[in-house]
Amino acid sequence: MKAESYLFGGVAVFFLTTGVGYGWWSGREPAGTAALTVAFIMSSLICFLFAHNYQRRGTRPEDNDGGKIADRAGPVDFFPARSPYPVLTATGASVAALGIVYGLWLFILGFGVLAAGVGGLTFQYVHRGE
Repeated sequence: MKAESYLFGGVAVFFLTTGVGYGWWSGREPAGTAALTVAFIMSSLICFLFAHNYQRRGTRPEDNDGGKIADRAGPVDFFPARSPYPVLTATGASVAALGIVYGLWLFILGFGVLAAGVGGLTFQYVHRGE
């Protein structure tokens, strides 16, 4: 995480310098200055997250030059074989997007199908560990 922290720190410094330069050069034009300020804040936040994780957890196996693939091996999470909910979620999102164009009634219908799909994905295997 140390290398990623340095990478996003460099991106944050770049956005800071370009934001200050753009704000001075453009006569404090608000839209571009705001966009560069937000980009600086977001990259600084990611840099802080990576630096904080590095301080808490230390180095990872992939940070070691002599590391092997087996050092990172571990249990893989559960993946379901079949599920109808991704198709239901995609259908609901598509119908909701069409509802934005064609009318509120279609959006509400699509949002209901989308909510059912997301709820199904979320709670499909809620009792798996019992």
